[in-house]
Amino acid sequence: MTDPKTLALVLDFGGVISRTLFETHHLTEAALGLPAGTLTWQGPFDPAKDALWRDMQADKISERGYWMQRTREVGTLVGEQWDKMETLVQRARGADPEAVTRPEAVAAIHAAKAAGCKLAVLSNELDLFYGAAFRAKLPLLNLFDVIVDATYTGILKPDPRAYQVCQEQLGLAANQCVFVDDQLRNIEGARRVGWQTVHFDVMQPGDSYAQALQLLGVKS
Repeated sequence: MTDPKTLALVLDFGGVISRTLFETHHLTEAALGLPAGTLTWQGPFDPAKDALWRDMQADKISERGYWMQRTREVGTLVGEQWDKMETLVQRARGADPEAVTRPEAVAAIHAAKAAGCKLAVLSNELDLFYGAAFRAKLPLLNLFDVIVDATYTGILKPDPRAYQVCQEQLGLAANQCVFVDDQLRNIEGARRVGWQTVHFDVMQPGDSYAQALQLLGVKS
């Protein structure tokens, strides 16, 4: 039987711990004074209508490149020049962690922690996108043993070094890491280094977290 105390739950942040911006267009439009329906890009919710998203999935642009482009576009809509990704999040959501944190994530994180699992965040742009001040307002992150943020390491998933840095900080073997990410290419990168994985479904977050907890031997 799996002993949770020998395993780690490793989570992406954007889309996995937090709700995606695609899910909260109505809040963004209201916060910025834009007419309802102005923001039409839907990423994984409607990839056929989001050519930029399809380019990212095809590795023509990075995830960071996708969000920088969306940041510039939204800035233009409000008559401003935005050159930092955190501007979009902070202006759209008022830097309110409660507005972005998935309740399913909160429940799973607490369950894994209570069972003795180690916890880690492995993000390509946690502080770059949300801003360090935003993270400081999110006490949930204090539960994590390791936070690896490419804002500082400069190593983006799915580069194998990103996973290796996280694994080394956790002090565990590859097969002891259960990784959850909403980007398939990041999941494939984790599989290549020997991690257990759950490809997070942003439309069924509860099911994805249940799968992760099952791999950890933790009751959901």
